[in-house]
Amino acid sequence: MRRTREVRAKLMEQERALAQERAHRTVLEERARIARELHDVVAHHMSVISIQAEAAPYRVADPPRELVAALADIRAGALEGLTELRRLLGVLRSEGPPGGRSPEAPQPTLERLDDLLAGVRAAGLDVWAVVSGPRRPLPEGVELSAYRIVQEALSNALRHAPGAAVRVELTYTGAALRLRIRNGPGTTAAEPSPGAGHGLLGMRERAAMLGGEFSAGTAPDGGYEVTALLPVPTAPAVRTDREQTA
Repeated sequence: MRRTREVRAKLMEQERALAQERAHRTVLEERARIARELHDVVAHHMSVISIQAEAAPYRVADPPRELVAALADIRAGALEGLTELRRLLGVLRSEGPPGGRSPEAPQPTLERLDDLLAGVRAAGLDVWAVVSGPRRPLPEGVELSAYRIVQEALSNALRHAPGAAVRVELTYTGAALRLRIRNGPGTTAAEPSPGAGHGLLGMRERAAMLGGEFSAGTAPDGGYEVTALLPVPTAPAVRTDREQTA
């Protein structure tokens, strides 16, 4: 009996270790997938910096040599950073983009939200969106993360609550974008779905990457609710020539 208890204890310990390893591996996979998607966003900004630094001396008559040299250094640094970024993300891209999409495919933004909702309606969900606050373009990383969180929340509703009514809320504030996706109980029984919890992990990682907040849980009516708060960085104020010389 003592030997049996020892064996059982060792098996339980091994199962806990395997569960922790699987959870850790899932987190790494989600982070790699997010990094692949954000590659295009970061590479675009680095390219813009390089182009602007190269063109800036031609916008000023007789620019000082010091200014030309400084801009050349900025451009060289941007190009070097872009090269290193592509080399680093090349390791992730070599595994193949998720869903078999082309690596050069443009990443989705909230401008495509209506198309996303239309596709979900066609799949059987009664979904509608409510937008509060002045809608405006957000930084590309925020737009991409917001779209993916809504997309994953709707996919979860399709899998776990077929036929449910879903309300998608987007609230624009001066410093953040608030997301709330809530579905009611499904009208038909849901089939078992593999990979449970991976979608929630990905949404949580996207919010954390932006320094935001995320929560998900069962609603009082038996449905499910996902909320996320994504901070929106404020652009630095542009100083006028008079302010700079004051």
